[in-house]
Amino acid sequence: MNEEIITGKKLSKKKLWLLRLKRRIFKHVWVLRAALLAVGITAVSLTFLLFGLVVRKTQTPFYFGLAKDFIFVNDNKIKSFEGKTNILLLGKGGGEHEAGDLTDTIIFASIPHPASPKLRGSGELQGTNEKTGIKLISTPRDIWIPELRAKLNSIYYWGNQKKEGGGLVLVKSVVEQIIGEPVHYAILLDFEGFKRVVDVLGGIEINVERAFIDERYPISGREDDECGGDTEYKCRYEAVSFEEGVQIMSGETALKFVRSRNAEGDEGTDFARAGRQQKMIDAIKERVMSREIVLSPKKLIAVKDVLSDYTESDTDSSAAAILARRVFQSRNDVSSYLLPEKMLENPPKSPLYDNLYVFIPKTDSSAGSGQDWAEVHEWVECVLGKKVCS
Repeated sequence: MNEEIITGKKLSKKKLWLLRLKRRIFKHVWVLRAALLAVGITAVSLTFLLFGLVVRKTQTPFYFGLAKDFIFVNDNKIKSFEGKTNILLLGKGGGEHEAGDLTDTIIFASIPHPASPKLRGSGELQGTNEKTGIKLISTPRDIWIPELRAKLNSIYYWGNQKKEGGGLVLVKSVVEQIIGEPVHYAILLDFEGFKRVVDVLGGIEINVERAFIDERYPISGREDDECGGDTEYKCRYEAVSFEEGVQIMSGETALKFVRSRNAEGDEGTDFARAGRQQKMIDAIKERVMSREIVLSPKKLIAVKDVLSDYTESDTDSSAAAILARRVFQSRNDVSSYLLPEKMLENPPKSPLYDNLYVFIPKTDSSAGSGQDWAEVHEWVECVLGKKVCS
C-alpha cells in the first residue's frame, strides 16, 4: 500500500526511503538486539583477555598473592613450633675481603602467632607465663664452636665453603644448639644494604645513652692495605665518636654506631655492641611504621628494592608476607635481650681455641665436643614464656 495514502501526506523521495528502511529494521529488531549483545560480550571478553595477558607479563599476580597472604593469614603456609616462628637475623660486612662473610650481627627472633581460643581454654598453657610479643635475643659473635673449630661469626662463611647456599643452613643448626629452640628461617643483610635502607628512610632517630670514642674503626675497602710496611696497620682504621643524647643518624653513621667494637670502657664489648644493634632495630621499626613511610608507596618500594638486592633468605613469598603481618600485629610489643654474660666464660687464649678470643658456656671447661648449653636453654624458655621463672 502506498505510504502517501496511509499517512495522508505527500512524502519526499528521501523521507519515503528512510521510512521504508526503518520498517525493515524494526521488523527484525530481535536480530539487531542479539547482534548488539554479541558485540558487547565480545568486547568485554577481549578486554579481560588483554588485561590478563598484560598482568601475566608483570609482577601484578605476585603482589596480589602477597596481599592475600598478608590479609588472609594461613598459618599452614609457614613453619612454626608451639605457636611461634623463629628467625635468625644476620648481618655481614660484605665486600671482597676475607672478612666479608663474617656475621657481626646474630639475633634470634621469636615471632608469635595468635593462640586459638580453643587452646587458651584447654588448660594447655597453664604453668607458663603465656608471654606474647616478639622476643629478640642477641648472641655474641665470639662463641666457640668446637665441632668446627671456629667462632660463631664464621659459621656462615664455612657453610658456604662446603656447599653453595649452605651458610644459612649451617648457622641455623649451630644457633639451635646454643639457644635450644628450632630456627625456622634465616635472613641475612649485607651492611651496605643496611646503610641504603636507613638513607631511603631519611635517617633514623637514636638515643645514644653513653658517649664513646673508637679509634680503631675499620675503613671499608682498606682491609688488606699494607700501610707502607706499618706493622700496626694504622691506615686501615679511623676514629669515630658519638656524643650522648638523641640524634638523627644517616646510614653511614648508623652503621658505625652498631659495628664499633674497640671503644674504651663499657661500650667496647661485644655485649654493648649487641645492645646498640637491638636499639637500631627498634629505631628502624619505629621509622618504617611512621605515617610518613607507611603512606609513601615510593619509599616502601625503594626499601623493598634495596632489600631484594642486599639480602639472602630461605623464606618463600607467602611466609614473608605472613611474617610481615605477624610483625605488624606485634609492632608495639617487642622485647630485646642479650645472652647473659654470667652464663658465658672467656677462657685464656690457648691452642685449645686456636689462640682466639672466645666465649664458651660457663659449665664447659674444655674445647671438647660436648658443650653444655642447658643453663642457656632454661633461660631462653623463661624469656619465651614456656615456663614460669623467678
